[in-house]
Amino acid sequence: MSVTGSVPWEGRTGRRIIENVGILVVGGGAMGSAATWALARRGRDVTLVERFEPGHVQGASHGEYRNFNVAYAESDYVDLLVESRRLWGELEDESGSRLLELVGLVNHGLPSTAQGRFRAVHAELASRGIRSEFLSAADAADRWPGFRFDTPVLFSPESGRVKADDSVAALQRAAVARGAVVRHSTRALGLRTRDDDLVEVDLETSEGRIETVRATGVVVTVGAWTEKFVGRRVSLPRLVVTQEQPAHFAPADWSEAVWPSFNHLRRPFPSDDYWYSDVYGMLTPGVGIKVGWHGTGVPIDPDSRTFRSEPVQLAALRRYASEWLPGVDADRFDEISCTYTSTDTTDFVLDRVGPITVGAGFSGHGFKFTPAVGRILADLATSGQRPAARFALAR
Repeated sequence: MSVTGSVPWEGRTGRRIIENVGILVVGGGAMGSAATWALARRGRDVTLVERFEPGHVQGASHGEYRNFNVAYAESDYVDLLVESRRLWGELEDESGSRLLELVGLVNHGLPSTAQGRFRAVHAELASRGIRSEFLSAADAADRWPGFRFDTPVLFSPESGRVKADDSVAALQRAAVARGAVVRHSTRALGLRTRDDDLVEVDLETSEGRIETVRATGVVVTVGAWTEKFVGRRVSLPRLVVTQEQPAHFAPADWSEAVWPSFNHLRRPFPSDDYWYSDVYGMLTPGVGIKVGWHGTGVPIDPDSRTFRSEPVQLAALRRYASEWLPGVDADRFDEISCTYTSTDTTDFVLDRVGPITVGAGFSGHGFKFTPAVGRILADLATSGQRPAARFALAR
């Protein structure tokens, strides 16, 4: 690891003190890696530390794909979508990796009495020059026979899917190429603020050595561990950590598979039905159709995960696949385990207190915004410039 400044040993404790690393990013998932890339692009000294090895499955940024869904009616989220679309392209150019696949996305399931939500989305997207169109259930079924539709469909051809694991690797690779330092298998144990531009973070290396890093600021993007790591120093909104359990279902016929990404909404949910929540999904080429309930997993401690599925939810998901996805075999599936960290409003946390910048609560819809979130975190860490009020710690 290259650093500037002195690197003394702290007397009898044998603890290494690393001075002047610039900005330290703790947590190397999608958002922390994006913040590191954004800071490195500005020529800032930045070091990223990640507790686990590359490609680990402990958090929320692993796996093959996430949906890239542009169906938002809120102008500040659409602002982030427009910026993210541009930045994904810039990252692809810098990293040499194809990350975004615009295969389109269908939103359906709202009855006629609730179609105002889709009309608002359509109007907002049209005002930004983003295409979307309405199709009848019959027309949509003719176009995508792998689905069953019973309501009108809003189709956005400029949506699709984004590669998850590949995106994290590309962000880190691009950041390192611009001078950032990335350290895996390095766990942050705690932090202390000394001033508005000085923070100390204790690290444990893969060899068990303890180091203390002194930085001008720290960006905390540790997902499910946010409350544990920084909750005593930052007044966070409620963050709920759950273990989610989507599954990949095998297409009945790969040769005929035409699958846009999708969101199946139900308003209202029948009280005596098996539905847990809205459903999301996408094709994972060569693997299957990923299908999952949205944010209904069992609350967990991220350090005590069993990775075991909850059988009733899994049975309900299989029933959903059998009833609503005629293009899959509901008896042939592979389970997936991941974590959600969610706020009560589903809005992200993007804010700063002293030298501590926090990004959290992205689960369920955050991945598409990754590069724009990285830019916001870099703004907060370097200038304190804040995004929309909906993302503030005090909400």
